Amino acid sequence: MTVVLDGSGLTIEKLVAIARNNKKVELSPAAVEKIKKCRVMLEKKIAAKEIMYGVNTGIGEFSEVVLNDEQVKEFQKYLIYNHAAGIGDPAPVEYVRGAMAARINVHAHGNSGVRPEITLTLVEMLNKGVIPYVCQKGSVGACGDLAPMAQIALLLLGKGKAYYKGELLDGKDAMDKAGIPVPGLQARDGLATINGSNLLTAMSALMLYDANNWLKQAEITAAMSLEALKANMIPYHAKLHEVRGFSGAIRSAQAIRKLVAGGDLAEGKIKCRVQDAYSMRSTPQVIGTAHDALKFARSQVEIELNGVGDNPIFFPEENLQLTGANFQGSPVSLPMDMMGAAITMVSVMSERRMNRLNNSALSAGLPSFLTKGAGMFSGMMLSQYTADMQIVEQRILSAPASIQSIPAAADQEDFVSMGMNTAIKNFQIMDNAYGILGIELMAAAQALDFRDYKFGQGVTKAKEVVRKHVDFLDVDRPLYEDHTTMKKLVKSCEVLHEVEKVVGSLG
Repeated sequence: MTVVLDGSGLTIEKLVAIARNNKKVELSPAAVEKIKKCRVMLEKKIAAKEIMYGVNTGIGEFSEVVLNDEQVKEFQKYLIYNHAAGIGDPAPVEYVRGAMAARINVHAHGNSGVRPEITLTLVEMLNKGVIPYVCQKGSVGACGDLAPMAQIALLLLGKGKAYYKGELLDGKDAMDKAGIPVPGLQARDGLATINGSNLLTAMSALMLYDANNWLKQAEITAAMSLEALKANMIPYHAKLHEVRGFSGAIRSAQAIRKLVAGGDLAEGKIKCRVQDAYSMRSTPQVIGTAHDALKFARSQVEIELNGVGDNPIFFPEENLQLTGANFQGSPVSLPMDMMGAAITMVSVMSERRMNRLNNSALSAGLPSFLTKGAGMFSGMMLSQYTADMQIVEQRILSAPASIQSIPAAADQEDFVSMGMNTAIKNFQIMDNAYGILGIELMAAAQALDFRDYKFGQGVTKAKEVVRKHVDFLDVDRPLYEDHTTMKKLVKSCEVLHEVEKVVGSLG
């Protein structure tokens, strides 16, 4: 499958296919024509010596400095050199591939004034697997992700470094081995390559894709714990959620009903309490809220993936160039801060259910810490410690980055989104979320093994998958391997895929 980039229709799923699954991309013929038309207009304006930010002026605080003809020719090179100012470890290749695809889709609108050779070179780099080495840290999420995007742009000068066929090579060497001509940078080309929040947006798209799968697994895990705890299932009745009206809660309650369907609990054959604790009866409202947050964040990210995030922006039909702030990362960073908090919130509830499974005073007859040999054995006592440590880290990371602006560029850039901080910490939150949910999943499977009634089809399948990877905890053993195995299992989505084969899509 080739993903055609034309400035519209770039979904999160398509971005993931390009970034993570190495799908090839193609720039639509209509987009090429729009890029050419815009470039013709730009070159006429350059010849007429019309003042244009970042074309024949400096940038940032130097925007009032007008460049002469000779400086215009060299300026883009020095712009990229200066902005390639990141630090530390490289971003994963999938982040960089996603950012490149997102930038191509910006150019496809024909409003950036870039030469078509630049955009087509980025296409060729993606398709031939020349992926720039990009330091993950350095962007403040306004004026675009300047530092990381500049490391991508270095390859257009035959500079920098890039991965090619598993090796990290000098940029020119990687381009030569792949048979990609180095296009160089002329007026406007450099700024048109870096002046958007494309790495932030690509990372956010990947995180949302993963978060959606994680939330569905949170529902599977919750259903297992509910079955093990002999939960009252009335709080999952559709009418309760429909009368309030939140779509996420309606969806979540429906998913959990699917998972327990066919079991004794769902069919009213198990005696249960009149009213359970919040961590048992509020699950649809809590996971549903996260679904609703994800829906909003997805909308914002997909608008950005298909919009013109650049500065200045050119309108060939009107012979017009406008300078503004369409690079500002706030439309993405704010909802993505909310997504990090949403994943943390659901993780906290997961740990609370795991606590009830462990605590014999709260577990409807399960043995203390889910062990047959209490006293001699400690069962899953320490598993809760591990979950708790990860939740505290999530809570620390859930402080919003979008309000942390520090002015830069001599106060010319006096409000920035800090969206890259949001994107980086969200992946750290997700990493912990896999571990926390994996521990509840393991505890729920352990608890179900102490029960002798019939479980729902979805719950039965989920437990079966867990037991392929982790054995029943009969006597104490070192649990670090089991915890790590369960974390990997959640991240792999194997439980989700196998359960959906049985009960259908969870949403």
